[in-house]
Amino acid sequence: MGLKSSLGDSAYDNNSLPDTTLVVRSCKDFQITGKGDNVQWRKIVWTNLQKLDAGGKNYKSQFKILYSPIGIYVLFNGEDKKITSTFKKDFDKIFKADVFEVFFHTDPSEPIYFEYEISPLNKELVLLMINKNEIISGWAPWPYEKERKVQKLIHISGGEMEPGSTIESWTAELFFSYNLLSPFQNTPPVKGTRWNANFCRLDYDSGSMIKWAWAPVNNSFHELDCYYSLLFG
Repeated sequence: MGLKSSLGDSAYDNNSLPDTTLVVRSCKDFQITGKGDNVQWRKIVWTNLQKLDAGGKNYKSQFKILYSPIGIYVLFNGEDKKITSTFKKDFDKIFKADVFEVFFHTDPSEPIYFEYEISPLNKELVLLMINKNEIISGWAPWPYEKERKVQKLIHISGGEMEPGSTIESWTAELFFSYNLLSPFQNTPPVKGTRWNANFCRLDYDSGSMIKWAWAPVNNSFHELDCYYSLLFG
């Protein structure tokens, strides 16, 4: 099954680079499947990630975002040829292999922000981050259980969910509850709330780290001043 047939005809609706503000539409809560096949996803178009590094394949990479009364939904999709990851445990250094990443900076006046990473093997890294005077530190949330856990499901097109598998694309569907995000300011968001954010990808098929991002950065995804704005509508 190819990329377009697995996600519907809207998969290539948005072919332009993103503006610096993205309006986040509200939705009713739904069960994720990993495929992004809920009807509410069809109401919004894809936003593209920009490839930042030379080398590697020019894989199409994109995301969608919605918010509900109880949390944030994020959907990623990326073309790919191979699952370049061998990490088998959550909270491993999965950023040393293929991942999609989410960054929420809910109060730009503070150096505290949220980072989430998901691999094509459905392994995750969840961090509460601080970037103060260019010194970056992170902690895993605690307790991380029940309604605080991120709901995460992966769908692999054209191959198996195995290290080294040949594939056509992979999709990550995620749900972040406000219970998990409660330590951050401006949470839960309401109509008119603004957060800064970034949505990113790392791919290692070429043997080197190749970066994609919604908000382009110079060297690191932790460059908070580069982030774009989410406006909750």
